[in-house]
Amino acid sequence: MSLTSLAHAIRILTMDGVQAANSGHPGAPMGMAEMAVALWQRHLKHNPADPKWADRDRFVLSNGHASMLIYSLLHLTGYDLPLDELKKFRQLHSKTPGHPEYGHTPGVETTTGPLGQGLGNAVGMALAEKLLAAEFNRPGHAIVDHYTYTFLGDGCMMEGLSHEVSSLAGVWKLSKLIALYDDNGISIDGHVTDWFGDDTPKRFEAYGWNVIRNIDGHDVDAVDRAIAAAKAQGEKPTLICCKTVIGKGSPNKAGTHDVHGAPLGKDEVAATRAALGITAAPFEISAEVRAAWDARTEGARRQAAWSERFAAYRAAHPDLAAEFERRMKGELRADYAAKSAQALDEVVGKAEVIATRKSSQNAIQALAPLLPEFVGGSADLAPSNLTRWKGSRDVLPASIAEGGNYIHYGVREFGMAAIMNGFCLHGGLRPFGGTFLMFSEYARNAIRMAALMRINPVYVFTHDSIGVGEDGPTHQPIEQTATLRMVPNLDVWRPCDSVEAFVAWQVAVEHEASPTALILTRQNLPHQPRDGGQIAAIRKGGYVLKDCAGTPKAVIIATGSEVALAIAAQETLAAKGIAVRVVSMPSCFAFEKQDAAYRETVLPRGVPRVAVEAGSTAGWYRYVGLDGMVVGIDRFGECGPAAQVFDYLGITAAKVVAAVENIVAG
Repeated sequence: MSLTSLAHAIRILTMDGVQAANSGHPGAPMGMAEMAVALWQRHLKHNPADPKWADRDRFVLSNGHASMLIYSLLHLTGYDLPLDELKKFRQLHSKTPGHPEYGHTPGVETTTGPLGQGLGNAVGMALAEKLLAAEFNRPGHAIVDHYTYTFLGDGCMMEGLSHEVSSLAGVWKLSKLIALYDDNGISIDGHVTDWFGDDTPKRFEAYGWNVIRNIDGHDVDAVDRAIAAAKAQGEKPTLICCKTVIGKGSPNKAGTHDVHGAPLGKDEVAATRAALGITAAPFEISAEVRAAWDARTEGARRQAAWSERFAAYRAAHPDLAAEFERRMKGELRADYAAKSAQALDEVVGKAEVIATRKSSQNAIQALAPLLPEFVGGSADLAPSNLTRWKGSRDVLPASIAEGGNYIHYGVREFGMAAIMNGFCLHGGLRPFGGTFLMFSEYARNAIRMAALMRINPVYVFTHDSIGVGEDGPTHQPIEQTATLRMVPNLDVWRPCDSVEAFVAWQVAVEHEASPTALILTRQNLPHQPRDGGQIAAIRKGGYVLKDCAGTPKAVIIATGSEVALAIAAQETLAAKGIAVRVVSMPSCFAFEKQDAAYRETVLPRGVPRVAVEAGSTAGWYRYVGLDGMVVGIDRFGECGPAAQVFDYLGITAAKVVAAVENIVAG
């Protein structure tokens, strides 16, 4: 079977799928067809019958607009992606959406589309492989031994994220990370030379990568040799620079931006078929070509060989084998629930008056022995975020072969979040990473992608409000908590003390399909006394923290540092004969998952409500209604001591009292 026929199968499925949808990006898949043949035919270790095989190679299509490339490859090699799904490309509820989606299409390792993030995920996957190999492999038993490959284009290279993650990959010497750069010189706007003049090979050499230059991306043998050389050097991550022609095969559109993001058109499809010598009907691939692409037999053989090695590993190291299997399944240890509950009891007993960032560190310290899969880190702010714990081991270049569980990401918030996504997608590790809440803005798109993919990283966001004080409005979050709450499937917790902070960590650890953002203070907060029922109710996201005798005339809803203000306001109002209930709502996400009956017991109908939070007011009207009031901040902050800034911006108990009096008076 000729290599040209194998590449043309990708071109056929690509141009026909995009044309049938009348939407899509045919150019990159057509241009990368030979690159795909070289990798998927000669190097990629995978089993179409088991897309979750632990020791498979990972393949990431970072330039996700080229989705017909991966759909064609998955279909041709034997994954559960029938031809009818390719014919429904970009259609509602098909398994072939416009950009690859994790958990939607068998064999897709990550959702890509926002450019550069696939490369970031690949760096995370490659580091996960290295850390797990250090932890589990033993002499004569290499059960973790696979590569991470990624295809990426000019757009990925232009995104600043590519700098963040590639710099780290070089520092970490991720020799099993191999990136193939589709250097076609075209983006939607046209030829990129007028706005992208980087010497990309030199740039990656400066990061510490092994760079293989000037490969003809349409020469399967040349790409094959480059991949083999990358695997042989074994010291650095490798960038293979493949020069290609976008839309190769199209007589009139190849090499132009016209083929980047639009169908070829009926006439050009016909012309392309003629130019390539293709006489088959649309979507038709010969039996001979299909047989040559089919990877099921070889994949089953490779996985069976690994299973034999794993059986020998289990015999020699039964405890390690059981732990590896647990970790790859994403299950918690059998003793986690009991020991975690015991640790919570200890937190309750201490009743500490500390900042919730310190409460978070205490929770990490208590939970880490129960979670050997923990990999923590921070974007250069560990002394402030308090993300390190006693017994953690730094992941450092000099000792990375020995593993570790704490990562210094440097000032790279976006890169950190994208790499954490790669950890989750790889399996076997549970990542968390810290930065100031304000700098969640840098990481926002990777946070959104985690929520979209239904994976479970934990973000430790400290310095949560105008309580930052003297750092001023550049560092004082206003809208960040509210907008994070708007991200579907992101669980945002803003605890008011050590007890809520510990429960927030418990819930975050137990989430299987949601990321968690912990919003934490720099300033100390008082301990709030609770009974056992209230402690159990924290998990429900909102609960009655302090009630009044009889029917309340109003309900005050508060989070974080403002819970103490709500309690103080309640006492003042009680002295005035106004009975109010205080509700702590650390997680709107969790509260909304409760049934209507429970929510009614917390926020009874007909009772007016006031919400208080040192941030944007907009989101709270869903709870207080148009007749309620919100004590918050809808302007940027001020520089000054925290107490003075709170007073100046009206986040005080007196303001809460006035708001309650206003709504009660009607």
